[in-house]
Amino acid sequence: MSSFFFPFSMFKIELWIPNPYYLIIFQVETRASLFLYKERKPIHNNISNNTMKPTLVLALSFLLPLLAFFTNLPLAFSDDVEQVVDIHGNPIFPGFTYYIIPAIRGPPGGGLKLGQTGNSDCPLTVLQDYSEIFRGLPVQFTIPGISPEIIFTGTKLDIEFKQKPWCAESSKWSVFVDESIQKACVGIGGAEGHPGQQTFAGKFHIEKYQFGYKLVFCITGSPTCLDIGRFDAQNGEGGRRLNLTEHEAFDIVFVPAFEADKVIKSVV
Repeated sequence: MSSFFFPFSMFKIELWIPNPYYLIIFQVETRASLFLYKERKPIHNNISNNTMKPTLVLALSFLLPLLAFFTNLPLAFSDDVEQVVDIHGNPIFPGFTYYIIPAIRGPPGGGLKLGQTGNSDCPLTVLQDYSEIFRGLPVQFTIPGISPEIIFTGTKLDIEFKQKPWCAESSKWSVFVDESIQKACVGIGGAEGHPGQQTFAGKFHIEKYQFGYKLVFCITGSPTCLDIGRFDAQNGEGGRRLNLTEHEAFDIVFVPAFEADKVIKSVV
């Protein structure tokens, strides 16, 4: 009998793999964090060990992906996290499209868009429009690796716009340093889209904040995680930049894009 421990596991799974000689049981206990492997002896003592190998290989082929899955669960099932929801209280899911808008409507402005900044000829910088009636460009979230396909606060995410400019390599969000304003800003296009500028690889996640949520960016290979805030360069860019900050974060909510489209069409 062998035991393996997984903190914060939330499921109990029992798998029986029947065959004439062996019964193998896998079990993951809720909160007890116990992964149990049991093996019965052969019914017939004269059975060769070679006859048992296919069953064990089959069991391990199931076990390894299961282990990878459960090692991704601790963040999602710890006590201080919850499922992220849209403005209607419905869970948000990877692959669906959403508008990111301020949690408080009015002077804080509207949704997100792309703009040209610095010497770039391509709109690669993420901006928040000044107009509160501007819904912006829809985004979608992706959870890298094996996951339960549920977005919780703290779940590592890639974010990308549903559409990208023709001049951009990718619409996936990244972070680059604009030396002209001494800020680490959110953009798209990766390092290829920001030649000569320092870029950071990393993942985003969502956390509860004030009246809604905030986005957080964690740099790969570093313990550094910073909130996503807003910065107005006041140089005619047409919006506020999203940037890494240690101060006030951008308080946001998520609006399902297909519902917003239906509302606008019904008004028109």
